[in-house]
Amino acid sequence: MKIAVAQGILQSHTYAKYRSIVTDLLAKGIATGNESTEALVHYTQLNEARMNRLDKKMVVSEENIQKLLTLKKHYVWLVLSEGWCGDAAQILPILNSMASMSQHIELKIAFRDENEALMNLFLTNGSKSIPMVLVLEKDAAEVIGHWGPRPKGATDLIKSYKQQYGVIDETAKTELQLWYLHDKGLSTQNEMVALMLQCEQLNLQTK
Repeated sequence: MKIAVAQGILQSHTYAKYRSIVTDLLAKGIATGNESTEALVHYTQLNEARMNRLDKKMVVSEENIQKLLTLKKHYVWLVLSEGWCGDAAQILPILNSMASMSQHIELKIAFRDENEALMNLFLTNGSKSIPMVLVLEKDAAEVIGHWGPRPKGATDLIKSYKQQYGVIDETAKTELQLWYLHDKGLSTQNEMVALMLQCEQLNLQTK
């Protein structure tokens, strides 16, 4: 795992650089990842608009800010993502806003298809679901927690839809985006803060 994590960090980008890479490729009609189809390019275009909106409007709750400010250790959030992923478009701006609130969190984003070995260590029900957030203790570069690919409420929505209709179609994707819109990023914030407080407690206990 250490080699895969090290390679992931080496190939990772800041949030701003990640956005720039996705935007530059999109200008050429190309989606990120190993496969660039017309559909993936279309999803990337939708995601650009979503992320631009969230970058301007995303608000981290005061309660979550105060909890983040209690962190004493230094951490890296290494996120596996791709520009065409609808969940990533809703979640990355939130993570960026949260990381900017704490001097103890550094956000780094790596492209999933460039880090297959690392992705294969954190599959969701056997699939390479993203975004996948790996929480690393910065000094040791060890994964001490992970989260993803979406908040519990969104996961439950998709699970229920698939049980009812047997597929995840465009209607399901629309319902998922509406869920994110109404949630306003609070579920992602709350779950990530809870994970960080848990990681901090375990980290301090082992020292």
